[in-house]
Amino acid sequence: MMHLTHFTDRGTAHMVDVGGKPVTARVAVAEGWITMTRATLALIEQGDHSKGDVLGIARIAGIMAAKRTADLVPLCHSLALTNVEIELATCHVESGVYCCATVATSGQTGVEIEALCAVQISLLTVYDMCKAVDRGMTMTDVRLLEKNGGQSGHWQRTPTMMTSKI
Repeated sequence: MMHLTHFTDRGTAHMVDVGGKPVTARVAVAEGWITMTRATLALIEQGDHSKGDVLGIARIAGIMAAKRTADLVPLCHSLALTNVEIELATCHVESGVYCCATVATSGQTGVEIEALCAVQISLLTVYDMCKAVDRGMTMTDVRLLEKNGGQSGHWQRTPTMMTSKI
């Protein structure tokens, strides 16, 4: 029977005890998009944005977000991450920026939330840096692509057309 693990039998919220779980290598991959006007995308690609290298700063923000996820998500465990990779790519078909985050650790719980947080903050940073010229940007399709490790093993989303557009 499926149940939500962050609630006790009495219905109160709690942090899941992972102390008895074995330490295993764990990896999660998440993705997302931010769409914008073609003019905004051109500013990002040309490096003409007055605030600097938009994608470079968004990449650093994503790495920092993965490392600080437990400070943002109340019942998330603090993890010693072994790797965080943020890929950002511009896409003319969608007029936007694609973000893919891969996060790894050796631990007793997974890194799915860290990967999703890294994508969201990377995209939010793009929004923050470009909002002066384009308030209509839209962050979309943030989702887990794959996770590996731990008791539940490997899970992978069926590939979609979104990823093939970059």
